[in-house]
Amino acid sequence: MNRRSFIAGSVAAATGLTSVFPASKASDSESQGKPFKLKYAPDINQFRHHAGDNPVNRIKFMHDQGFRAIFDNGLMGKSASDQERIANALQERNMDLGPFVVYADFGTESFVLSNADVRRDLRNRVRNAIETAKRTNAKWGLMVPGRYNQRMGWGYQTANVVENLRYIAEECEESGFGIVLEPLNKRGHPGLFLTTIGQTYQICRAVNHPSVKIVNDIYHQQITEGNLIPNIDMAWSEIASFHLGDNPGRNEPGTGEINFRNIFKHIYNKGYDGVLCMEHGTSMGGREGEAALIQAYREADSF
Repeated sequence: MNRRSFIAGSVAAATGLTSVFPASKASDSESQGKPFKLKYAPDINQFRHHAGDNPVNRIKFMHDQGFRAIFDNGLMGKSASDQERIANALQERNMDLGPFVVYADFGTESFVLSNADVRRDLRNRVRNAIETAKRTNAKWGLMVPGRYNQRMGWGYQTANVVENLRYIAEECEESGFGIVLEPLNKRGHPGLFLTTIGQTYQICRAVNHPSVKIVNDIYHQQITEGNLIPNIDMAWSEIASFHLGDNPGRNEPGTGEINFRNIFKHIYNKGYDGVLCMEHGTSMGGREGEAALIQAYREADSF
């Protein structure tokens, strides 16, 4: 899957952080390296300007800054030895690994079809994902159910999605591995079946299996439906993970219109102990941009 980087290069956006967030409760020197309240997870490719190209060194740097998780959308595409290196580096530091991408074909009708070939392909992908999870201690893989069919009734498509997910859930059952479904916004990804939290909640309730849950992407849902905190509450029983990114721009907290401090406080008070993947760009490049990213999370985490 090709994830957009959304690198804006706007110095003004980053220098405006102090106007978006009031001063932190703790000074920079006091908070530096202190674990964040929640498990914000940088992309494994983040912080190259500070820590270089070696992923183990980047993981060490992230841990030293207070992060207690990472995510890697491309984990399944790495060699088994590289997966194990990443897993060992995380285990040594008691860090979690967020959901990795198992299936996200934006150009194909798949889950909406009752088709033996589609089901066979999904089964094989999930089996490969389970092997990746065994090597890396990952708990969740991410799936996007593909495009909707313009000729088939919506109810029939929904029923097919539910049946395909039940099939996948059976594959996951013995391993304890699970799938999180990601609804995406229509503006950036027109034609996809899954778009809202409510729709995804309905499907998860219909599947009724602990191996099929939701990844709530705050960036996408701000565009699609807003009402972020009430939707989190209504879908809470089916949410297993979060993706982060401010809107507009899809950069770090404080560069757009979303009040991440209130959202993080709300999630924290609900007792959430899962991963929040920082699936966004930075408003500046280079070391300055990476430093601004860390500071943005310090500010948003100071509730």
